[in-house]
Amino acid sequence: MYLFDTNHCSYILQGIPTVYNRFQELGESLVAICPIIQAELIFMAQNSQRKLENLENIKNFIRDIRSYPINSITANIYGEFKADLIQHFGAKDKIRRRQTKLSDIGIQESDLWIAATALQHNLILVSADRDFQRIKAVRDISLETWYTPTTEI
Repeated sequence: MYLFDTNHCSYILQGIPTVYNRFQELGESLVAICPIIQAELIFMAQNSQRKLENLENIKNFIRDIRSYPINSITANIYGEFKADLIQHFGAKDKIRRRQTKLSDIGIQESDLWIAATALQHNLILVSADRDFQRIKAVRDISLETWYTPTTEI
């Protein structure tokens, strides 16, 4: 089962061939999102020039795709994972490390929630974000990207 990050959902909605074709081959039953991804898609549509059309496309896209909730188990994974990331990438000095934010080490909070969801449900995360490469350096998370920008721009 695959958990799509926002960028891959966007690539499907745009009809980017490698991502869209792979999604079509798998079918909706093997693809999932989480509330963070849904929120990011809606935010993007709200700020687009074709707001109503994009919101309708997102609604149609997510209607038949499974959505994994964020719950207390996800929160525990997130908290432990965040501590591990800051321990690994943050300052070696304890006082400075306590003040380290995820953004200081090149990771977005939302991406860590997505990664925690993937870990909780043993999903393969599909993303083109570099954040996840840093995240993968600390926890063994299954990660794929189906987008190849050199051939699809």
